Amino acid sequence: MTYGAARREDEPGSSAGTPCSGGPRDTRPLWRQRDFGIFWVAQTLSVLGDSFALIALPLLVLEATGSVARMGLLTAVGGAAAVVAAVFAGAVVDRVDRRRLLIACDLVRMGLYGLIPLVWLFGPQIWLLYVVLPLCEAVGMLFAVGYVTVVRALVGTGQLTEANGRLNATAAAAGVLGPLCAGLVAAWSGPAAAVGVDAASFGLSATCLLFVRFRERAPDERQDGRPGLWQDLRTGIAFLHGHPVLRSLTALLFGFSFLTLGLNDLVIYHLKHDLGHDDRTVGTVMAVGALGAITGALLVARVRRRLGFGPTWTGSVAVCGLAFAGLGWAHDVPVVAALSAAFLACAGMAGTCSMSLRQEVTPEHLLGRVTSAFWTLQYAAAPVGAAVLTWAAEEQGTTPVALVAGAACVALAATGLFTPIRGSGRTVSR
Repeated sequence: MTYGAARREDEPGSSAGTPCSGGPRDTRPLWRQRDFGIFWVAQTLSVLGDSFALIALPLLVLEATGSVARMGLLTAVGGAAAVVAAVFAGAVVDRVDRRRLLIACDLVRMGLYGLIPLVWLFGPQIWLLYVVLPLCEAVGMLFAVGYVTVVRALVGTGQLTEANGRLNATAAAAGVLGPLCAGLVAAWSGPAAAVGVDAASFGLSATCLLFVRFRERAPDERQDGRPGLWQDLRTGIAFLHGHPVLRSLTALLFGFSFLTLGLNDLVIYHLKHDLGHDDRTVGTVMAVGALGAITGALLVARVRRRLGFGPTWTGSVAVCGLAFAGLGWAHDVPVVAALSAAFLACAGMAGTCSMSLRQEVTPEHLLGRVTSAFWTLQYAAAPVGAAVLTWAAEEQGTTPVALVAGAACVALAATGLFTPIRGSGRTVSR
């Protein structure tokens, strides 16, 4: 969440004069590459379980408190833990064996999420969610930074956007089945049981990763010195600042994350509180949204090749804003589902583009630290945004809050037209 072969100057998203070393020489189609295939399965299993928690945790809070603000507070606490972990994640990833790190992260999350259904057998304990979720989000950030680096270690540079798109597509496919099943499990056995499924999925993912072989990093790609964690973060920030497109992306995504981190809570609250529907409906709407994410993931490589990075990214963010603005006005479940699908499709396209670009232009030995710095800056204010968004929705209603947040997202996309992102077509120069 590395690659090889020398980058061609005419490659989409490439950075002439910024070589990235290392990477496998396997140019076979992705479906014929054994290690990528196993890794692909592992991530699909992990996301399948995560989609259970995505619905189950907010439902646990809403069931016990009836408050969207409390849902937003849980999201904010988890997001804050992820931001803190992002400060150090890159340095850790660049120092340790990445395969062992990914397996350890999966096993830790399996144990932590597994506590929730066990404790819930004796009655709801909301405080436990405020302990478990931040820890899981922090460990998840370590996993996510490692994930970004190992994708580049599994496929060649020319296959990065395709690989990211396929990973995101199957993750979204798992996200279709997951919410449907989570809604049914939550309706039949309670949301805590759905969290138990999430815990089991991490165990399966860790087992799959045991059979994946990652390219061994060359000595000059390892960070053997110990300059200090804050120096590592500054190194990542310096690289981002020196690349005009990444610098602009970081600033705009700071605002986008602030506005949208609480969207999931808002949709669940709108469906259950405003429209009066049950957990099954929530699961169905989330599943339809995941279908949109699949569509975006499958289309992103083709769209980026045709339009280039800049138009693809700005157009995706603009559509996200329009969909967000419409969510609060939608009073029919099919309309809410369609708008959710549009938002997730375009958010996935924008996210895949930005991740692929970072992987393409960042040297191997800096990739963990640059990813860590990027996510630290991107999500620095997002927890506050989630808390503000859900508090405002409880006080003022979902309609005006969604309209304002969506309009602000469109404004961010328009701002991108006045930055180097606009000129980053099929070739991104440094």
